[in-house]
Amino acid sequence: MKKVLILLALAAASTFAAEISGFIADSSCGAKHAAGTAADAKCAQGCIKKGGEAVLVTKDGKVYKIDSESQAKAKEFAGKTVSVNGSVNGDTLSIESIQ
Repeated sequence: MKKVLILLALAAASTFAAEISGFIADSSCGAKHAAGTAADAKCAQGCIKKGGEAVLVTKDGKVYKIDSESQAKAKEFAGKTVSVNGSVNGDTLSIESIQ
C-alpha cells in the first residue's frame, strides 16, 4: 500500500501549472523551428495542414508535445509565437489558454 501511495504522490508532483512562450511548430521538424522565422512558419503550417501534430518549441529548443485535447487550439496558431497557460506533465502540455 505504501508503494502505491508513493507512486501516486510522484505522479501528482510531476504535473505542474505553467505559462510558456514559444513557437507552434509541427512534430516532424520540432526544434528546427526554435527561431520562429517566416520560413519556419511556412513549414510548420504546411506540415500541420498535411496532418502533422502541433508542438510548442521554446526559444532554447525545448519541445513540448501537445495533448490530443489541446491539438485543435494549438493548430489555429500554427507558425506563430504564442504564450500558453496550461499544465505540463513530463514533456506533454495541456493547454488552458493560448494567445
